[in-house]
Amino acid sequence: MKKNFDIVFLVEAFEFLNGLDKKHYQKILFNIRKAQRDRDPELFKKINDDIWEFRTLYQGFQYRLLAFWDKTDFQNTLVVSTHGFIKKRSRVPENEIQKANQLMIRYFEDKEKNKTGKR
Repeated sequence: MKKNFDIVFLVEAFEFLNGLDKKHYQKILFNIRKAQRDRDPELFKKINDDIWEFRTLYQGFQYRLLAFWDKTDFQNTLVVSTHGFIKKRSRVPENEIQKANQLMIRYFEDKEKNKTGKR
């Protein structure tokens, strides 16, 4: 089945995943691959206009990886995962959403610099 989007992990997302037990890490990646093919709000859900969350419930832990869409390249639709955390409340904490927004801004600024050749 065709993927609806490709995914890119920022350093903060990799660091979060690498700090997890291998089986938990594998379950999160399994759910992300599934979300790439199937539209399922249990796996990939919109939080606000810009930020989405990959959702995984595994062995009593609610894992979240926040993400945003990068549609600036008309050939590939990318979802960029900013960072992850273990959710302890019913709502995603506002500071996590703010962190994702800041990482999104930095991502697009860096992308623009690289596109124009500035460093």
